[in-house]
Amino acid sequence: MARRTARYSAMIRMAAVLALIMGGLMAGHAQLPARQQAIVADLNGAIGPAAARHVSDAVGIARERSAEVLILRINTPGGLATSMRDIITEILASPVPVVGFVAPSGSHAASAGLYVLYACHVAAMAPGTNTGSATPVQIGGLPIPIPQRPQDEGEAEEPGGQTEERLTEERLTEEGPDEESEVTRRQPAQPDDPMAAKVVNDAVAYIRSLAQLRGRNADWAETAVREAASLPAQDALQANVIDLIAGDVDDLLAQLDGRRVMAGGIARQLSTGALVIERVDPSVVTQLLQLLSNPNVALLLMVVGVYGLIFEFSNPGVGPGIIGAICLVLGLYAINQLPVNYAGLALMLLGVALMVAEAVTPTFGVLGVGGIGAFSIGAAILIDTDVPEYQVSWSTIMITAVLSFAILSLLFGYVWRTFRKPVRTGAAALRGASAEVIDWTNGTGHVWAQGERWEAVGPRSLKPGDRIHVVGLKGLSLQIKKTPRDDAKDGEDR
Repeated sequence: MARRTARYSAMIRMAAVLALIMGGLMAGHAQLPARQQAIVADLNGAIGPAAARHVSDAVGIARERSAEVLILRINTPGGLATSMRDIITEILASPVPVVGFVAPSGSHAASAGLYVLYACHVAAMAPGTNTGSATPVQIGGLPIPIPQRPQDEGEAEEPGGQTEERLTEERLTEEGPDEESEVTRRQPAQPDDPMAAKVVNDAVAYIRSLAQLRGRNADWAETAVREAASLPAQDALQANVIDLIAGDVDDLLAQLDGRRVMAGGIARQLSTGALVIERVDPSVVTQLLQLLSNPNVALLLMVVGVYGLIFEFSNPGVGPGIIGAICLVLGLYAINQLPVNYAGLALMLLGVALMVAEAVTPTFGVLGVGGIGAFSIGAAILIDTDVPEYQVSWSTIMITAVLSFAILSLLFGYVWRTFRKPVRTGAAALRGASAEVIDWTNGTGHVWAQGERWEAVGPRSLKPGDRIHVVGLKGLSLQIKKTPRDDAKDGEDR
């Protein structure tokens, strides 16, 4: 009893010591200042669903860790408008200041990248970079005529073909009191296509709203949209397009120190003098989405999925249906992330149906050629965007179309013809077969069928030598029926 009491006392003392140690560690940790961080995320390549997800993850991490700033290093030729708007929405809603940094030297923030740069709380560029060229190039696969302001005879033309944008007060006074003509002259010409005008004007209004929100040059932003204007870093700084020029992230943080910004509706002063820089790489899901967002991969996945299901239905139990279903689901998920032209998708399905029909009907290639044409045209217009990175390559289209025709015409046609042939083995092959009675007693006996001796049951009136035909199989005994005389005669003639 005394030994047990001593053991309990030792355990209590040990627990007390451990509690004191843990308490001291926690108190010491509470006295340490929280480590301030600068989160750095790269926005490289075409802006698409994967880029939007990566920026959303980076904004979420910066918010969770109460980072001082989130730096987006931008190097993009542009991308999808839907993904661009998703990124801008995340930036505008971020409580952590987001710094757009076009870097390293040689990078650019073109098209959709300019919108992202304008949306950031602070815009910066590295030497040797450029930004601009935000003109919407096409809609529905057709070029957009960009509205240009008509040039008056008296307007001077600047070097490079660009006209002077503003009229001075003196010129307005000298040209007389015709106010209506002056208003007309100030307004840009509208393109002939109303849809093109709608797209361009919406793009202009959007980038001007971002410029006004951040206090940047809205007039030049409109020029970048209407006339595809572009600026290098030093000129962008002078034109109030960006806020500063920095050589690298460390230089950027040094220049940001003490700067006042408005983030999440709260004015704050940045303290970036001694921040811990943490790089955020794309997650595995983001990398998978980036792979699936490739329209060539999405097209191949859909084609493989359709083939797998076709062959599974034509020959159940073989197993391609499982692989086909997985590929088809992944392909449809990838297509759902992209701006799909449903007319192109319908043409692809029509092409596959025509090639299947070619395999099972004797049309001598007419349906097959039509199927290849429909499939190729549908794949070409499947993704409704002008961004080259999100268009299906012609090499992929032609290889897929030719392989589709070959596979569906040869392999599926062979499977179809095989199913149409009569069964030559098993119980199904015995039904309807002719046979000869060997011995017969009281409705049972033995017959000779397909080169084998079988037990059989049938009519009682049979006798050896009679011709009969098999009507079924019960266990190991044939069920037979007497052949009519004319059938028997035909059999003897044969």
